Amino acid sequence: CFKQTDLPVGCSPHPAAMAQQQVVVVVDPVSTGGCVAAEAKARGYEVISAWCDEITVDMRNTVSHAAKGLKYLASVDEKSTIAESAAAVKAAAGGRTIVACIVGSESGITFADKLSLELGVRSNGIFSGGDRRNKSVQQKAVKAAGLRAVREALGTTWAEVAHFVDTEPMPVVVKPVESCGSDGVKLCKTKEETRAHFQLLMEGQRRAGAQGAAVLVQEFLKGKEYVVDHVSRDGVHKVVMVWVYDKRTTNGAAFVYYGMIPVDVNSPEALVLIKYTDGVLNALKLDNGPTHGEVMMTSDGPCLVEMNCRSHGWDGAWVPLAKLLTGGYAQPGVALDSHVDGAAFDKIPMKCPSPFKAAGQNVMLVSFFSGSVRTTPGYDKMRKMSSFVALQTGVTVGSKVELTIDLFTAVGVLVLANKDKKQLEADLAEVRKMEKDGLFTYDEDVDPAQFEQTRDMVMPVGRRRTESLDNIVLRAAGPTPTGRSSANLLPVAIAAFAAGALVGLMAGRRMK
Repeated sequence: CFKQTDLPVGCSPHPAAMAQQQVVVVVDPVSTGGCVAAEAKARGYEVISAWCDEITVDMRNTVSHAAKGLKYLASVDEKSTIAESAAAVKAAAGGRTIVACIVGSESGITFADKLSLELGVRSNGIFSGGDRRNKSVQQKAVKAAGLRAVREALGTTWAEVAHFVDTEPMPVVVKPVESCGSDGVKLCKTKEETRAHFQLLMEGQRRAGAQGAAVLVQEFLKGKEYVVDHVSRDGVHKVVMVWVYDKRTTNGAAFVYYGMIPVDVNSPEALVLIKYTDGVLNALKLDNGPTHGEVMMTSDGPCLVEMNCRSHGWDGAWVPLAKLLTGGYAQPGVALDSHVDGAAFDKIPMKCPSPFKAAGQNVMLVSFFSGSVRTTPGYDKMRKMSSFVALQTGVTVGSKVELTIDLFTAVGVLVLANKDKKQLEADLAEVRKMEKDGLFTYDEDVDPAQFEQTRDMVMPVGRRRTESLDNIVLRAAGPTPTGRSSANLLPVAIAAFAAGALVGLMAGRRMK
């Protein structure tokens, strides 16, 4: 079995001549962006954190596990012009050479593209088709390249999407044009439900001050969703991992993450996915740095869900497993190579190893109950499993836990790996049983919320459900039972400052 002590601990050591006199800028270094910043620091670079003007104070204060205790050379906020922002970064560098500007999380993509170009370092530059972060821009570019794209309508008013809704078969997917981690995404089964969610998202984005506020209504893609992690340099795209998402209908929400399972890169589906995703990267002119493309394998082939122009999120919780699977490397380190060390990047294979060097998966922990945590017996049992590698969670005694309805209300990421595949499967089955029985004990007997049941909904046994999802999402502004403003529960308010970070892991202080 694999234990945490078997993992490559921390970031990989790397000789870097005069690195102390060189600076790496990481834009919005939260979620896996913190892993990128920590990697740069471990190699001897000074690191400047640059923050886009969308990001909130709470999100900035949320530090990924890899970046805890990291000392930045300076912190720079986005200014009114990109020239002023670049000047502020150069001043913060204090005469040191700036060698890279890398995006850390979702919110910083647009700023990072502009800032890297202004600083004169390796950059994807400005995309002529529009903002690369915009999901509608992505689909139009993919379609123009002759690749399968999703049918959709984009609008800031209902009138702009009404005809599409009238003519598109139900259900349809409604989501913010800028978001991540399934925040704000809803599968709507009727025209009335579609309109209500459209209006909710627009209102939430406006409240949050989202710069590109708009809502997408898209066809519902039927199939299995995969994610292809790349790192690119000068248009050379290297596959560092392929995963398949395990998403299920749970607690009234249609797209709850249960895990992320590694996929052999030489499997028939992976070969098709990789070729298609390479085409998407070329269509969007994503020539440098990390990306992870979410692609649905439909009956008529792969179709882009969205291209995330940054490292894979999940707070970087998957990095230890990726290193086990590949024999030592993972996307954050290769992302840094792509910007500062061409020779090291050249040594990375075009595709990650096949077969993998271990068996394992990332398990998103789902809560079927809510309340104030008294004890965490589920975590204690997990840590004793033979397949246990790591657990990232912000839930401790006294934390307020909610029902899991998306990435951000999950209660942890568990990494399991084992040389014995059957034991891995047995440990995973035990984890899923513990979730249904309850991972925690609570200070009060708080029942799960009342949700409309569906045939595929996972339901805990023996608990009464008391409140609807719509009531949770649409509740008027004011204190909630968890002591937070209901505006913070709006998925789109989260989306406006989402960065790929695993908010649910922070429990009482969630970010993206």
